[in-house]
Amino acid sequence: MRKLAKKVAVMAAGFLGVVPSLAWAAGGEKVAQLVVVADTRVLNNAFVKYIADLYNTNTLLFAVWAVVLTALYGTFLGFLMDFLMARTGLDLKSRKIVEH
Repeated sequence: MRKLAKKVAVMAAGFLGVVPSLAWAAGGEKVAQLVVVADTRVLNNAFVKYIADLYNTNTLLFAVWAVVLTALYGTFLGFLMDFLMARTGLDLKSRKIVEH
């Protein structure tokens, strides 16, 4: 009975994987490429406008900025939480790590 259930589950998963491609192959009109851009006409902040212009023109530099800013934000949050934990009495710096 388990073998049959496993076969049915595999066939159902395969069917669900094939259904979208069958729908796309059904025909219809040709579609143009979708272009996603950031609307910079309403931005007032210079830094936000710079980042939006980077997104529209230079995706590699935008990705580098995204990685750098994410790392800085994570570092800031880590130090902030360490400070808050120390203020509440949980000093994680002197904790002994025991590995098994």
